[in-house]
Amino acid sequence: TVLLEKPTTFTITVTSEAGENDETVQTTLKFTYREKYPDETPLYEIVSQENLDDNDVMDIIKLLEQQAEENLGMVMIFTLVSAVQEKLNEIVDQIKTRREEEKKQKEREAEEEEKQRFHGTPVTIENFLNWKAKFDAELLEIKRKKMKEEEQAGKNKLSGKQLFEMDHNLDTSDIQFLEE
Repeated sequence: TVLLEKPTTFTITVTSEAGENDETVQTTLKFTYREKYPDETPLYEIVSQENLDDNDVMDIIKLLEQQAEENLGMVMIFTLVSAVQEKLNEIVDQIKTRREEEKKQKEREAEEEEKQRFHGTPVTIENFLNWKAKFDAELLEIKRKKMKEEEQAGKNKLSGKQLFEMDHNLDTSDIQFLEE
């Protein structure tokens, strides 16, 4: 867009290629020709910018300075705009990379949390023996309660299996009976 004829002043809006989710980075550059242009660098400034942080704006200004100095004596607006276009595309790529890294970092953190959740007490001989003693005591207590409940319910009669489990002398009693 041409703003003034004397001195020639115009703006050019430079937009990056669309990134993820059609995110774009955009800037509007204002150029003003000096009297001795192209033997003298044009005046330039960033009029507006979209989705750029301050560091990116400073990088673009430095890039414009460098390109203008390199192209003294030649018509350079196209070169300057092309350089800014490339820089904006790099910025979009950096944003993509940063987001992917953040996503990977979150996945790693979630994975670590999951590992921590399932990580228990390491088993050692001492730990196991302590646990086994407690477990056996709990089982014995459960059996005692069950026996008391059965006795109170009138189930004093033991089954054959229970008799053999309680008194091992019964294992050989049939053989002794037959011998007599």
